[in-house]
Amino acid sequence: MELSEAKKKIEAMQAEVARFGGLFDLDALDEQIAENEHQMAQPGFWDDNTQAQQKINQTNELKEKRDTFVQLRDQIADLSTNVELLELEPDPDLTRELDDSFAQTDKALQQCRLNQLLNEQYDSRNAILEIHPGAGGTEAQDWGDMLLRMYVRWGEQHGFTVETANYEAGDIAGIKSVTLLFKGHNAFGYLRSEKGVHRLVRISPFDSAGRRHTSFASVDVMPELDESVKVDIDPSDLRVDTFRSSGAGGQHINKTESAVRITHLPTGLVASSQAERSQLENRVTAMNMLKSKLYELEEEKKAKKRAEIEGEQLEIGWGSQIRSYVFHPYTLVKDNRTNYETHNGQAVMDGDLDPFINSYLQWKLSQKNPQ
Repeated sequence: MELSEAKKKIEAMQAEVARFGGLFDLDALDEQIAENEHQMAQPGFWDDNTQAQQKINQTNELKEKRDTFVQLRDQIADLSTNVELLELEPDPDLTRELDDSFAQTDKALQQCRLNQLLNEQYDSRNAILEIHPGAGGTEAQDWGDMLLRMYVRWGEQHGFTVETANYEAGDIAGIKSVTLLFKGHNAFGYLRSEKGVHRLVRISPFDSAGRRHTSFASVDVMPELDESVKVDIDPSDLRVDTFRSSGAGGQHINKTESAVRITHLPTGLVASSQAERSQLENRVTAMNMLKSKLYELEEEKKAKKRAEIEGEQLEIGWGSQIRSYVFHPYTLVKDNRTNYETHNGQAVMDGDLDPFINSYLQWKLSQKNPQ
């Protein structure tokens, strides 16, 4: 990169980071962190465990917001310093270091842009992601397993802890259903882009005639809710079933019925957990997931009602096809909402979802703020 071009790029970066800084008061942020840490140091802070954990989570989020901004600002300042040094005396090693630093800073800046778009109420929460293959037997169940691998890889690449709360293996291959818990800051904010029906077109590995097949799988994404969110559930509306846990492919089966399935009879919603060792722990996990599902259902009803009042046509609703993955006769992955597409289907299946997530967040922002 020419030094004149590098200086222009640095100026653009500095201007963008200054805009980010204008979205919050850094001094006020430091004061809030200091106040929270003062409260956390007081005797009796853990008397209310739920409130204490909420305060800790809030403080960690504030620190991450501050540290991300400060680190990015410092990275750009280092770039500027290196350019000034190269102007005084050319140095091949420093030039290579500058190119690497630009690539790292570009990546950090892109992440910061994404974070600015994560401003919905529960974006910062952990995410519960469920995959349910559509009709089609083994073909659809294998597609569900491909999506499972894709999301696990994406989560691991971004430093999220990915836990399998519930897993039901397919009859021959793939899965009948799976529930994943993504633990980490902004997990739900990123993954809410994935909610909907995913369509696959490929030559079936299960068809001896080598014919092309189309398969569908639905993905549901919910924020993990804590005690601060109240969802009224009448115990008489619940049916609780216990069963033996099994791992992926039936790797292990517990000798006791520790897995729990809870059905909310009025809505038919079901939440299952088999990840924990004890039935009690699995029941708590399943109840939390059920609470999230009921909350999401209520939010969808409100959105539909608002759309009816305002005369809007809700095109992106429950069960809508959001993305197509075509692997024959050509390779193309396309998002039907944003029109973002790529011909590198293998990269997508290996977890490269960031371009789709970024496009979705930008699209949602444009829906809220039409030009």
